[in-house]
Amino acid sequence: MFFGTIIYALFNTAILAITALGFNLTFGISGIANFSYGAMYILAAYVSWMLVHLLGLPFWLSVFVSIAITMVLGALIYRFVLLRVRGQVLSEVIATFGIGLGTLELFQYLGFVGFEYTLPVFIDDSFMIGDTVVDWQRLLITIVAGMLVAGLWVFTHHTRLGLAFRGIAQDESTALTLGIDSDLMGMLSVSMGCGLAALASLLIIPLGSISPSEGYDVLIKALAVCIIGGLGSTGGLIVASFIVGFAERFTDAYVGSQWTMIVSLAAILIVLVVKPSGLFGRQKELAERI
Repeated sequence: MFFGTIIYALFNTAILAITALGFNLTFGISGIANFSYGAMYILAAYVSWMLVHLLGLPFWLSVFVSIAITMVLGALIYRFVLLRVRGQVLSEVIATFGIGLGTLELFQYLGFVGFEYTLPVFIDDSFMIGDTVVDWQRLLITIVAGMLVAGLWVFTHHTRLGLAFRGIAQDESTALTLGIDSDLMGMLSVSMGCGLAALASLLIIPLGSISPSEGYDVLIKALAVCIIGGLGSTGGLIVASFIVGFAERFTDAYVGSQWTMIVSLAAILIVLVVKPSGLFGRQKELAERI
């Protein structure tokens, strides 16, 4: 049991990392906490389901289309909502949370609830590691998570757009003097963050079913990982994913599944008390601000 718990804790770490990656990317570049993130996660799954079941598209094609639609929607949210409240942190949070809440409640109202709303797995097979059954879908999630983290590092360090993202993140005023359009970078960061949420959804949701309530859980988990690791820090996100991932699985195995969400919330509380900026956060601590 212990060995199996370790294996599934590693898979859970990858799931948390890929879940929080888009939220972390958007905040790290533009400073926007996109509280509609969980809704975009669920929206992509429902769009893919409709493309497959109503239009008869192959699942692999529905994946690309739903990611593209979610990215466009993210760009529209920035262009028509966030651009008007840019820099007002509380307004940004309220606006994005309102969009997310409205989206999830709309799906609930329209009756998109039930076990029939599922997506097919990419690889429907499994294998044994010792006495533990491991499915290829979770292994695929782990591989994709590693590739995304490495790919984003290469993108932000070795491409022109990625360097522009880093410039805006490090010093927006100086970046503006160099001709970098902060609004364009902000729109692209929200769009890419939504696209990563969609990709995470289409990889993870085939392990279960699509449910509007899952959007709230995804948002809480993304916040937990990002706050513990430090908002905007990729290294912090990886470390926090390991901490929360292992804590959740060991709690599930040895204490009870009903306590797993409490573990994430308790971890947020402890980190905020001990180190408000997170383990690798670059925001100023309280003592420095006074």
